[in-house]
Amino acid sequence: MTTLSTHDAEERESTVDEETTAGEDHVCPDCGGHLTHDASRGETVCADCGLVVDENAIDRGPEWRAFDSAERDEKSRVGAPTTKLMHDEGLSTNIGWQNKDANGNSLSSSQREKMQRLRTWNERFRTRDHSERNLKQALGEIDRMGSALGVPKSARETAGVVYRRALDEGLLPGRSIEGVATASLYAAVRQTNLPQTIDDMVVVSRVDEQEFTRAYRYINRELSLEIGPPDPADYLSKFVSELDASDELAMRAHDLIENGKAANVHSGKSPVGLAAAAIYAAGLLVNEELTQETISDATDVSTVTIRDRYRELLEAEADRDPVEASAAGGSNASA
Repeated sequence: MTTLSTHDAEERESTVDEETTAGEDHVCPDCGGHLTHDASRGETVCADCGLVVDENAIDRGPEWRAFDSAERDEKSRVGAPTTKLMHDEGLSTNIGWQNKDANGNSLSSSQREKMQRLRTWNERFRTRDHSERNLKQALGEIDRMGSALGVPKSARETAGVVYRRALDEGLLPGRSIEGVATASLYAAVRQTNLPQTIDDMVVVSRVDEQEFTRAYRYINRELSLEIGPPDPADYLSKFVSELDASDELAMRAHDLIENGKAANVHSGKSPVGLAAAAIYAAGLLVNEELTQETISDATDVSTVTIRDRYRELLEAEADRDPVEASAAGGSNASA
């Protein structure tokens, strides 16, 4: 049996920071004892017989020590994570805009002029050709529109990837940067099933609806994004929140849409119009007062569309529950 000196044993016990659980893969192959990891030596040893099972393990931690959170933050050298929302993925450096030195003292006028020239040249070197300048402008547009719409950062990152693919495939000639950027963001919204509509995109975009939808159809076809048709149920939470409707109404509207989809009512219909009609029909079923005009203002869907679609949804509901659907139709007729 391997013997250890008293000094080595005490040092090993003081530096052991993790004890592995006993199991088939975590026992000593010699005596079946418990294995422990010695971080200072990079060794895995048996706590019972002292056998070194593994050595020269890689230490993936920092080479420095910190005794409180403030010291840990000061010594940490990690930077911001890479992101597809920056043309250089955030790997380059920037010169800060504060005209102060490391001690917090203000720079002299000559030093400020020098730093301004350095900032200018640094910005020029970050975008050395037209492709990088194009990408920088487009990603800035995607980030601006995504922030205005409340799109999560993950979806904006997806939009950045879509735009980069369009740029690499040479799909931009003949189309505006803003149009393709809007189309890329809308593609990401559709891929992540977010409740943003075409009208929402037009409000924050710098191009009109025709230009952006044409660009969207083009990149969707050329990049083979395979984006399915939007689900009317994806818009329910947004509209219900804007109308301050009850949870019961939201659940009933969701059931109406699912029944309508089962009856193929949604085929060829606007998903936004179906969602608005489902909310109106659900309000009739749960006796919650929501007029067609109120829903039209909140969803930007005409009252004519709401009337046509809600009747179709109630007909699909009648096939499943004729008593309840006929009662809702009768209450609406009396109103």
